[in-house]
Amino acid sequence: MSGVMTSDEPASSGIAQEVDESGLGPAGLASIGSVALALYYYYVRGDEQRGQFVGLWPATIIGMATYLKLEQVRQQLTETDD
Repeated sequence: MSGVMTSDEPASSGIAQEVDESGLGPAGLASIGSVALALYYYYVRGDEQRGQFVGLWPATIIGMATYLKLEQVRQQLTETDD
């Protein structure tokens, strides 16, 4: 992770590259966001049922991301066997 950006590279691509290198991809960010949203609904808005419902999303998001990653690995292994 060099952290050095060229002047013609947008700032958002530098952030995206750092997130990708750290291993915290879109699924990780979505899970963190859903936890924050669940806490907001539960404590700030006082809607306990919605907060609990949204609080179940991170496990589903991470599970789906894991499945997709394993499927990608399986396809790569199948291609190398041929």
